[in-house]
Amino acid sequence: MDLEKLIRDRIRDIADYPKPGVVFKDITPLLSDHVAFAGAVDSIVNHYGRGTIDHIVGIEARGFILAAPVAYHFGAGFVPVRKKGKLPSRTYEETYDLEYGTETIEMHVDAFGPGDRVLIVDDVLATGGTARAAADLVRRAGAEVVGLSVLIELSFLHGRDKLGNLDVHSLVTV
Repeated sequence: MDLEKLIRDRIRDIADYPKPGVVFKDITPLLSDHVAFAGAVDSIVNHYGRGTIDHIVGIEARGFILAAPVAYHFGAGFVPVRKKGKLPSRTYEETYDLEYGTETIEMHVDAFGPGDRVLIVDDVLATGGTARAAADLVRRAGAEVVGLSVLIELSFLHGRDKLGNLDVHSLVTV
């Protein structure tokens, strides 16, 4: 089975969402296909290897869907990175630009112990702003960012360029 083709075939393009000119990558068909979803999760885990990660960061909101089963398979903790104002305790925050505006994300200051190894998981790498902001939050908390794993990388937006030497694992690149 060609996992990349299976995943690619289950990503639906929605034109002009959430704004005119943006092509939204809808992953709900992939999530509803147990073989494709399990294959995506397994691919992420296999790339980094069990026993190498202490925590998985999932970025709101679709990153949560992928990150939780990845954390389970690693035997690692799950840490949510959320939009500003959604977390109940003391947080670090980062504001960044994305392809259609600006956003601020937050993470609890006590999410990690010093030196914890952290993998960031999200659905799409676009301009790189969200991923870079999440990596900055993890580092500010004293943890090590092992890498970023995404379902889809929009290479034409050059988001990888904003991430320095961070290991980026993409299941599908368009």
